[in-house]
Amino acid sequence: MDLLDTLTAKGLRGEAPTREEALAVLATTDDELLDVVAAAGRVRRRWFGRRVKLNYLVNLKSGLCPEDCSYCSQRLGSKAEILKYTWLKPDQAAEAAKAGVAGGAKRVCLVASGRGPTDRDIDRVTDTISAIKEADPAVEICACLGLLSDNQAERLKAAGADAYNHNLNTSEGTYGDIATTHTYADRVDTVQKAHGAGLSACSGLIAGMGESDEDLVDVVFALRELGSDSVPVNFLIPFEGTPLAKEWNLTPQRCLRILAMVRFVNPDTEVRIAGGREVHLRTMQPLGLHLANSIFLGDYLTSEGQAGQADLDMIKDAGFEVEGAGEATLPRPRADGAAAVAAGGPCGTAGGGCGPCGGHGEEPAGGQADTPADAGGGHGCGPCGGHRAEPAVATARAQADEPAAEGPAADEAAAENPNGELRNDLVRVRRRGAGTELAPNA
Repeated sequence: MDLLDTLTAKGLRGEAPTREEALAVLATTDDELLDVVAAAGRVRRRWFGRRVKLNYLVNLKSGLCPEDCSYCSQRLGSKAEILKYTWLKPDQAAEAAKAGVAGGAKRVCLVASGRGPTDRDIDRVTDTISAIKEADPAVEICACLGLLSDNQAERLKAAGADAYNHNLNTSEGTYGDIATTHTYADRVDTVQKAHGAGLSACSGLIAGMGESDEDLVDVVFALRELGSDSVPVNFLIPFEGTPLAKEWNLTPQRCLRILAMVRFVNPDTEVRIAGGREVHLRTMQPLGLHLANSIFLGDYLTSEGQAGQADLDMIKDAGFEVEGAGEATLPRPRADGAAAVAAGGPCGTAGGGCGPCGGHGEEPAGGQADTPADAGGGHGCGPCGGHRAEPAVATARAQADEPAAEGPAADEAAAENPNGELRNDLVRVRRRGAGTELAPNA
């Protein structure tokens, strides 16, 4: 197929496709799907080898959000039966993070619901960062706290944060359809504030909200232009009690085409399969590893993921390996460019972002960078974490001494569809993990 030959050649050079080529990937047929995965897989291996970065989420504050994002179970007016609690104490959050690191997490993402942090909230998070770094100085920290005000990103950077996550979610043209309490421009501003403070920028999207192919391509190219070092791809989880509860638009094949398109547009960028992986990819999850080089370990913000040990088994069985603490996530040219931006220097990338900075021709797959420059998370919809050695997640369960909180045992979520038939495709609402009576992945 000429299209795939062209896309592969460009991706191996670190170049982006045209918009028309990206749209053509989404328009491929199911008969062509394995060819698309194979082509994008070559690009993925060129820059990241067979490494998979693990990310782990610690939900610092759940629910109680004043924003009206239609996709979010924590939104204003949400009737989703999720856990709601205010800020975890630093020692509680550090204990939760320890469980993720023991299970293989290289990066911990600290997420809090809300429009954005107050200065007092920044103090809480900096204390939490200190507690986590005291236990493990090498662990990467990504903060995900909503819209940032002036100087807040600088304070997080000074406290030891490595990255900041704030997703664009969808195209600028349709953003007003999913949220009205803030704007697309607000989100872009926060990503720019984080990048300007020297934090690795993590920003991604949510697929499955009823958007068009053009919307998906628009937001992915916008993320490239912003210089996002990490692109989390969330697949909508239609929580009962939210406006998008009936938006079941995705198939495993559609999800794989979206991941392939994101990889072709961002060949040397970390692409993370985020929220909704288990719900929508289902038995096709291992194929997603040929496209993305990063996943979340275990649970998400308000829904349960598959058990962490199942994630590790899937990676091993598919012929991949967990990325180690000493391995740089981004290939050297990309990481050097990110480091230049963090230092306030020029990057010289096409598209105004921190993309390929030259020297790609002979760079070996998974080339080492001087400093790690990855980011993770997804404010209001995704998780985060990474890898140390490879202790079994069962060990993490035994070690985790989670802070107790009231919460019923997990029940299988089910709802009735418009035809009156029982729907069993909803994920279980998260009732374990940070802030609950059960350890993550229990």
